[in-house]
Amino acid sequence: MNRFENTSVLLTGAASGIGRAAALRLASEGAAVLAVDLSADGLRETAGRLPPGSPGRIHTHVADVSDESAVAAAVARAADALGGIDVLVNVAGVHRTTPIDRLTVDDLRHLFDINVVGTAVFCREALRHLPDGSGVIVNVASSSATHGNPFMSAYSATKGAVLAFSLSLAAEVAHRRIRVVPVSPGTVRTPLAARPDMLPPDLDTSYYQRIRAPFGAGGPEQIAGVIAFAASPDAGYLTGAEIRADGGSHI
Repeated sequence: MNRFENTSVLLTGAASGIGRAAALRLASEGAAVLAVDLSADGLRETAGRLPPGSPGRIHTHVADVSDESAVAAAVARAADALGGIDVLVNVAGVHRTTPIDRLTVDDLRHLFDINVVGTAVFCREALRHLPDGSGVIVNVASSSATHGNPFMSAYSATKGAVLAFSLSLAAEVAHRRIRVVPVSPGTVRTPLAARPDMLPPDLDTSYYQRIRAPFGAGGPEQIAGVIAFAASPDAGYLTGAEIRADGGSHI
């Protein structure tokens, strides 16, 4: 399928995990993608994984999504390099598993700066370019936004904010017929989830085994498929509604 032929996509968090998988999926379906991340090496690897002869292409741009001026520059680069922006996909994010008695204000600000502020500023800037009648924003939230998890209060708060922001933004831009779709993954096998500090060894993690999703942990490619659907014309009647791709963890 070339659902994204002649479609320009700005995608953040593209150096690994869900962002990389989404960039490759969209380009494989014909999109011209500007892939943004803080890791230049990761972006090069992402672009290098696109098979020769793919109908789309991947450009790369290094930026700190928590830096307002860097976000504005990334959006301007996308509009210039791609000849416009049809779709914005916000995947960039950070995670912390921190008991409340260890949570610092710096930790909290870091999480909000990247997960919430970065997402909001990318939306603000991209909306100057997204076309009325066909523009799409896909924001990656998390099943943690609506499902309580111990030691994740700060992270969950940021993803709850992304979800609420996305639903209200959908209402705000509905008159332009621009769609805003939040996608909420559950546990996904990514480098972020595999970090040693994801679940510190001194914490009681038995809770997570008890609530394990019936389908187990997902793969980045599975979430990329959901993102591709949400961004595609196949989802043309979908806006302001969360897509929860969590392997049944809410059942």
